[in-house]
Amino acid sequence: MAGNRRDVLQLMLLLQIWAAVLTLAKAVRSLDEEVLTLTTPASSRDYPNPPARRDVYSHGKIHDITHLINPRMPKWGSPDGMGKVVTIIDDMKKGAVAYTSEMDLPSHTGTHVDAPSHFFEEYFERGFDTSTLSLKTLNGPALVIDVPRNSNITAEVMKNLQISQGIHRVLFRTLNTDRKLMYTRKFHSDYVGIVKDGASWIVDNTNITLVGIDYLSIATYDDAVPTHQTLLKSRKIVIVEGLKLNKVPAGIYDLHCLPIKVLGAEGTPARCILMS
Repeated sequence: MAGNRRDVLQLMLLLQIWAAVLTLAKAVRSLDEEVLTLTTPASSRDYPNPPARRDVYSHGKIHDITHLINPRMPKWGSPDGMGKVVTIIDDMKKGAVAYTSEMDLPSHTGTHVDAPSHFFEEYFERGFDTSTLSLKTLNGPALVIDVPRNSNITAEVMKNLQISQGIHRVLFRTLNTDRKLMYTRKFHSDYVGIVKDGASWIVDNTNITLVGIDYLSIATYDDAVPTHQTLLKSRKIVIVEGLKLNKVPAGIYDLHCLPIKVLGAEGTPARCILMS
């Protein structure tokens, strides 16, 4: 009888200990949730399981598609290239406490963007400069695509590329990349670009809002004015020029392109990257 009573008392003690453990665990969990609520931004609380950022967790790769601005890169219309870009103003070798410099470069240097004001006087007067370009357009999924090496980008070429209506940003890799034109000091007017009917096809038959290319102009030399005007007229398409696409496989990427924010500039250099 005494043994049975002892067993019952031990069982009751174990049940009391288990109940205390459960109560303590519940209290700790509640405290953790309270601390998380106090220390976590609202946006993160709304999405308790956000997808891991591939760049942070090293599952993706960043492709720098911006050319280094330097004296030996091509300059529009010049046989001699950019020339001196940076001038030292304060020199520590001459007693200055820090280095400072000034930069002298055209607005359409290296990897850069064009604003609607580039080819429209009305848009220039109304202030549609590069600072007004949509960051939503400049950042998002983009298609890097190879175009035929024996042709400019015509309406027929665009049709044959069969770019999906779901694609909004397209970066064209052309013979310019094969010829390494962005690494050649002398300006070449025979570069590959979009002709007028190709630009019209883009406007009329696609949902493209950003076009990029691998030389200093999206348009061919002979069609520079009509092609730019066709693309820029609606102010819905952003042009990115001078892209470095030689080491990027064709495919879909996340494009991030940030132009320098300059009041009144019809073009400005930009830092552009692709993330895969």
